[in-house]
Amino acid sequence: MLKPKTPARHTQLSVLRIFPVIFFAILLLHAPLLHLPFFWDEAGYYVPAAHDLAQYHTVIVKTTMDTGHPPLSAAYLALWFTLAGWKPVVARIAMLLLAAFALTNVFLLARHVSKLGVAVAATVATAVYPIFFAQSSLAHADLAAAAFTLWGVRLGVERRMGWSQFAFSLAVLSKETAIITPAALALWEMFFAKDAGDNSMPGRLRRSAVRLVPALPFVAWLIFHYHATGHLFGDAEFIRYNVTQTLSPLRFVFALALRTWNLFGIMNMLALTAAMVVAMFFPPVTDDSGERPRIAVPVQTQFALIMLVHIVTFSIVGGAELTRYLLPAYPLVIIIAMSTLHRRILRWEWPAAIMVIFFVLALFFDPPYKFAPEDNLTYKDFVELHSEAAQFLEQHERGATVLTAWPASDELKRPYLGYVSSPIATLPIDNFTLDELLKVRRMRGQFQVAYLFSTKYESTGWIRSKVWDKLNRRFFDDHQDLPPDLAAQLLGGQVVFHAERKHEWVEIIEMQPRDGRPVESLLHEPRDAGH
Repeated sequence: MLKPKTPARHTQLSVLRIFPVIFFAILLLHAPLLHLPFFWDEAGYYVPAAHDLAQYHTVIVKTTMDTGHPPLSAAYLALWFTLAGWKPVVARIAMLLLAAFALTNVFLLARHVSKLGVAVAATVATAVYPIFFAQSSLAHADLAAAAFTLWGVRLGVERRMGWSQFAFSLAVLSKETAIITPAALALWEMFFAKDAGDNSMPGRLRRSAVRLVPALPFVAWLIFHYHATGHLFGDAEFIRYNVTQTLSPLRFVFALALRTWNLFGIMNMLALTAAMVVAMFFPPVTDDSGERPRIAVPVQTQFALIMLVHIVTFSIVGGAELTRYLLPAYPLVIIIAMSTLHRRILRWEWPAAIMVIFFVLALFFDPPYKFAPEDNLTYKDFVELHSEAAQFLEQHERGATVLTAWPASDELKRPYLGYVSSPIATLPIDNFTLDELLKVRRMRGQFQVAYLFSTKYESTGWIRSKVWDKLNRRFFDDHQDLPPDLAAQLLGGQVVFHAERKHEWVEIIEMQPRDGRPVESLLHEPRDAGH
């Protein structure tokens, strides 16, 4: 049985008490990150989209790739930038407000389906879980979509259906993929809902239709976008990368395994998943108030469907293997796991605290497998290195054309991203692989400086697989950059700046006249140990 509807006034008072506490707590935790310039997709799409909206008063982007994303996230950032100035710290605090709202809903949802202690543990664990923590101050649409999605899930569990559909509508207008959660709940109403009133087929269809109401504003956006641009979901390159090239049975199976790992294993989530599984072998604890309760089965079924739909959907679409796509599902895993520990372990607070410690450790220490910099605080290393390189270019290479790859090409030409005070001319290339740099040798007269950096995070972890790496290269554009010293030799230039942190590196090369030696001789020269 679902729990009875929570009085609206009681919930509102809870939000007013809890939200400020959570916001100021995470603001304090994120203080060292607030002034970082914008990172990767922030710089490549989300902040330029907000800039275009504020500058040109249009929800259709002009200065970056048209992805077809709905405009709410860009409008939210544009509002804050317009009011408080075009500084990274403005966006970071604005995103922390959304993160606090998401965590408030995690707390209220967990408290509604379980006990107060479980709600506190789940909220703290979610806040410090590396993927959620990193995304909490990054200006990606995924956080806004996750915050509104969690709000919608919580209101739906409380049977406040009108407000739930409003919350999901905001989620969908933040990012189109948020529609998968209402779709999962529509499936639940159709096939799994019990004791929900009219269980006839017309009744189930009616409740499922209500769950799909958030699709209406999304359809309205698609119609507007098509009228304005001539295509529904973004430009041809975006659709090719995220949809058409992903439609392969082998890729689906590989991505399904990867997404399952991303939800239940990555960044020490495996420790919590394992603890939950082990706890299931223990009988429920009985204390003074009787047997400790579990989360109601209908609620667990809803959570499970939401997780499943996220895993399957992002195994079919999405050209990149980004964990942030699963952001709304992580808190649901954590709530169920903490509830299981509470129900079956007498002193459950100890394993819960250990799990939180594991999450904190994963923020700072790299795991022994491949991951993206934005999965923990490695993105901070990336941003700080790029900031140092940009400052060097401004001080020593002003007036030169700089050969580099994205996102550094955008970092150098858009001052509002926080790296440079005025634009620097760039000559963009795809990456710094051997094949790409061999092509560059024919363009030597078009640039005076080469700015190289690690475009893929290469961990030296001991969990590696040649087959896994091969599939990553085939389906997820994985590649290996040429080592910086070898790249400098290949280009025939002089290294004037080099910096690295863990496995991230940047290097600036001033070009020199070629000495006529063949490429093959460069590729076999011993590498300089000083780099």
